[in-house]
Amino acid sequence: MAVLVMDRRKRPLMPCSEKRARLLLERGRARVHPVMPFTIRLVDRYQENAILQTVRLKLDPGSQTTGLALVREQDTTDTTTGEVVRTLTVLMLLELQHRGSVIRDRLTARRAFRQRRRGNVRYRPARFDNRTKPEGWLSPSLRHRVDTTRTWVARLRRLAPVTSLSQALVRFDTQQMQNPEVSAIEYQQGTLAGYDCNQRKGSQDVAAFLAKQPEVLQRIQTQAKVPWKDAAAVNSTRWALFQRLKATGLDMEVASGGRTKWNRHRLHVPKDHSLDAACVGHVDAIQHWQQPVLAIKAMGRGSYQRTRLTKHGFPRRYLTRSKSAFGFQTGDLVRAVVTTGQKVGTYLGRVAIRASGRFNIQTAPGLVQGIHHRFCTLIQRADGYGYSLTKRAFDKGDAGTGAACAAALSLPGLSAGVSRATG
Repeated sequence: MAVLVMDRRKRPLMPCSEKRARLLLERGRARVHPVMPFTIRLVDRYQENAILQTVRLKLDPGSQTTGLALVREQDTTDTTTGEVVRTLTVLMLLELQHRGSVIRDRLTARRAFRQRRRGNVRYRPARFDNRTKPEGWLSPSLRHRVDTTRTWVARLRRLAPVTSLSQALVRFDTQQMQNPEVSAIEYQQGTLAGYDCNQRKGSQDVAAFLAKQPEVLQRIQTQAKVPWKDAAAVNSTRWALFQRLKATGLDMEVASGGRTKWNRHRLHVPKDHSLDAACVGHVDAIQHWQQPVLAIKAMGRGSYQRTRLTKHGFPRRYLTRSKSAFGFQTGDLVRAVVTTGQKVGTYLGRVAIRASGRFNIQTAPGLVQGIHHRFCTLIQRADGYGYSLTKRAFDKGDAGTGAACAAALSLPGLSAGVSRATG
């Protein structure tokens, strides 16, 4: 995995290798800015004196996870055929994990609590007729997917000289996913086509109604159990995301999911969210795709709700009104060097603050509780995301960005585990 580079004025330069980044840090020519995603800032270079190549950011939007790939493009002409061959060199692979399901569940719980409380108090007149939704409105869980993706596109544009974007404009045919042989007029026929439910079936259970037709009953029950919420979420947000990305003013490339799958099979690239993103659009050859993936999980920035509720929706206890304690806040990336007590050691991860001063730190091996704040050192402020560097079975044995990160944080022996321990 390449290391992102910025000049002295915090303008993006071409990414460099992990080895070069480590040498620049050791010689004092660079500073860490920020840790995640790992970026260095040169103290003696300006963008005007640098040569920038073509860098493209590719996206494969998904309902739960969106794959991103930062690639360098190089077009060469085949001397034999005269065709232009586009070769991609993968610089960084990322996976953005959304929290749309968490938002949906919390809104559902809030609505249920409010209905329960209002049932015990005075009558309130209905107000649903007073509220209208603007054109292009998306539910909060769907808008979250679009906003987080757009946020990371903007963030990577600040850290890397991105000149163009590619998006997989995927549309799922849910009826064909249920029945691959569906065609023509069959799209207008439901799963009970040929059965008059109102007269023949009536109020009978479908199992009793189709007791003599087990094959039809099994097909209907199988289709009824398959959830299509993820496909519906992608279908609902694909054009909204496209409009947001188009508004950046960069050169925009769109491609179908079939083109992505064809590129992946032709180039012998395994199935993966980030690798799917690398295979979006026009690709003739791909290099350096066997590298770790930076997993980015949306964690949120806290909650306005400072009250814990009972199962009936009534208050049972209250949270502290302050989001910070002893200079830290929940979600900060910290390094704790414990020198005394039963938990002597070095820990790196996301912190959960306590008013008592005894913090919890989420590291890669697990949760470490009761670490006193005086042992903690701030590495990076909370930005609403958790990070982890994951290696797959087909990755090569390169420590990658983790080694440079370890050198920057002066943590000998942690190597790639430094980045892996932050989520």
